[in-house]
Amino acid sequence: MRILSFTRRCIKEILRDPLSYIFCLGFPLIMLILMTIIDQSIPAEAGKTVFHIENLTPGVAVFGQMFVMLFTALTVTSDRAGAFLMRLYATPMTAFDFTAGYMLPMLIIALIQGVITFAAGFIISLILGSAMNVGGILVCLVTLIPSALMFIGIGLTFGTLFNEKSAPGLCSVIISLGSFIGGIWFDAEETGGVLLTISKCTPFYYCTKSARAALVLDFSAERYFIPLAVVWASAIVMILIGKTVFQKRMTA
Repeated sequence: MRILSFTRRCIKEILRDPLSYIFCLGFPLIMLILMTIIDQSIPAEAGKTVFHIENLTPGVAVFGQMFVMLFTALTVTSDRAGAFLMRLYATPMTAFDFTAGYMLPMLIIALIQGVITFAAGFIISLILGSAMNVGGILVCLVTLIPSALMFIGIGLTFGTLFNEKSAPGLCSVIISLGSFIGGIWFDAEETGGVLLTISKCTPFYYCTKSARAALVLDFSAERYFIPLAVVWASAIVMILIGKTVFQKRMTA
């Protein structure tokens, strides 16, 4: 009950902020439409497929989750700045209650964001005459859960360690870095070289890779299961780090 009450409160706080609609829902859709227009301008002879709707939609879904990370950090830093958390520390709530209370509403938002992104992607694919596989969309939405948890864990950690001025800046760095080396806006494997090596050293690359494989129902170990395992491992690590850091702040 403590977790559910805190979750409801966090959801209300997020829904009151108009920026959450702009960045968590509006901006990913704008990028989806914009990149589709750019894809239509690229000659077929170029052989560039990264902006094809079946590759673009999963990438944009991962990109949108990065903004959920940002709002996780903003919510936590806002509560810390307003001494709201200090008052709650006097209640019977534990570090697990706080962690779950912050993560659940963000996970719900990430899932809604994913559904809206894929709904838009499906409509665009119909317009383009290449309808996306509905079964692949459902599998992809499930596949995106660990990446959402990972980004939420990063947001929780940043929000706990840094203030309301520093945390958003650090999240912006992750958004820029993750979207670039995560292979969202370019084909990392086609690029190869040092950039591909760097990409493979981060979980962002595997978030995008597993999501794209899920959409086309490619369940090979190299393209789906191994990347998904990396993302799950990263999500667990970030959640544990976020919970541990938050607990230490509570007892400090």
